[in-house]
Formats: sequence, C-alpha cells, structure tokens
Amino acid sequence: MALRLILILVALVSAGAASADQRFLPLDQTRTVAIMRHALAPGTSDPAHFRLDDCSTQRNLDARGQKQARAIGAAIRAAEVRIDKVMTSQWCRCRETAALLNVGPVQDLPVLNSFFEDRSTADEQTLGLRRFLAALPADQTVMLVTHQVNITALTGQFVGSGEIFLLKVSADGTVEVLDAIMIGP
Repeated sequence: MALRLILILVALVSAGAASADQRFLPLDQTRTVAIMRHALAPGTSDPAHFRLDDCSTQRNLDARGQKQARAIGAAIRAAEVRIDKVMTSQWCRCRETAALLNVGPVQDLPVLNSFFEDRSTADEQTLGLRRFLAALPADQTVMLVTHQVNITALTGQFVGSGEIFLLKVSADGTVEVLDAIMIGP
C-alpha cells in the first residue's frame, strides 16, 4: 500500500513537471532576458490629468490583467527558472504587473517608462535601455516590465498586453528576439 502511494505521488510530481511551460527555459542561458508589456490595462494612453505619482490618474490593470499577471508568474515559477530581479517602468500598471508576477525582487528602471505621449525621448530611452542590457552580468537573469512603444523601439516588433519576448543580448546591447510568449488573461 505504501509503495503504491509513493508511485502515485511520483507520477503526480512528474506530470506537474511535464506540464511546465518549456518556452521559459532559455532564460537559464547567459545573456538572455525577458521583456514584457504590462498585463491587460484596457484603453489607450493615460488620461489628460495623468500623474506618475498617483495611480488614480492612470490607466491601470483590470481584474483580467491582474489574473493574467498572476498566471504569467505561475508559469515562470512552474518552469523553475530563476529570475534575479524584475525591473519595471514607474507607471502603476507596470509596477502592479511586476509585483503580481511574484518571481523576484522588483526595482524601478526609468528608461522603461512610456514615451507614448512624448516621442522626443524615445531614442534616448532606447539607447539607455541598450546600455543597461549590455552592462548586465552575463549570469544574471532579469525580467523587464514596460510598455508596447518601448518594446517596439527596442525590437522592431509589436507586442500584445502581457506578451513576453525572450531576448538574446549582445555585448553592445543589441537584441535578438528568440521567442514570443503569450499567456492570455
């Protein structure tokens, strides 16, 4: 009877490991990072009275976006990928996404802030992000949470809400998109 119980438990644990999302495994490779657009926050842009220090003036995650962020974090944890830190835009929808992922300590990184309303900073911020990526220790696994415009400026590709790009980072900060991962709300 005890042997049968042990075999059942081994089968259950193995089935859980087999169901882990294998798409996250490249994050264990050196100089590979994840960059994601914040989870679902319905609407476009922010209200005219937007203030960075006041979430009530911003477009924020709805319940589906919160659920999406938690599901993404659960998928990363199930894949048993180590995330050393999560860097985020200072916009509330990004900070909330980063916190709900629950995959590592969260820190602000202003070069990830949106330039949707003021494109004059796009080149400078993208260059700053490339410098940040180039300076990352090769053995450090980082997840970035930002906005569509920032990701498109960096990669040349459009990204949906909550979509993650796995990037291979070269020594000069240029990136190659290895994969796109979407876990819907």
